[in-house]
Amino acid sequence: MKNITWHNTSIGKKERSSIKAQKPCVLWLTGLSGSGKSSLANAVEKKLFEKGYHTYLLDGDNVRMGLNKDLSFDEASRNENIRRIAELCKLFVDSGLIVLSAFISPFKKDRDMARALLDEGEFIEIFVDTPLEICEKRDVKGLYKKARNGEIKNFTGISSPYEKPLNAEIHIKDYDFDENVELILRYLEKKGFLRA
Repeated sequence: MKNITWHNTSIGKKERSSIKAQKPCVLWLTGLSGSGKSSLANAVEKKLFEKGYHTYLLDGDNVRMGLNKDLSFDEASRNENIRRIAELCKLFVDSGLIVLSAFISPFKKDRDMARALLDEGEFIEIFVDTPLEICEKRDVKGLYKKARNGEIKNFTGISSPYEKPLNAEIHIKDYDFDENVELILRYLEKKGFLRA
């Protein structure tokens, strides 16, 4: 970009994370609407908080109420939604935080873009692989019913595709909620994101 120069700061990611005694990363939870992404992210953040870790949770609906309230749900807007979220995650990781990001993020290219913004190993893709029929049965927001009735256009899993991750770092297929929370925490411990 013209007339823009990156300003180097005295304090960087290494220094910010060292005083928090943790290694920053993004836990990127992806899956269909109603798959349980937000509930799982919330439970993992609560456990991390109780153990004294510094976190921040970004949730799809919450971000759409502020930062991304100017975007619609057509494909271009959905791509921009994820681009902004990915850049926000990058800033939070630079601040030394463990970021939990719960977004449908249906397109592989968008998830790959988010991964590419971070250093090797900092992007942890978590595929919450809940079958469509279970998501529809849950339908706590009534969105699937509206999508089936044609009231919502471009709805993932109904009138818009969901590209399943093929090599997610964590693949959630079991529906034991507490075990899934522990699975994520064990991964963070094993990979050295949490203090010994």
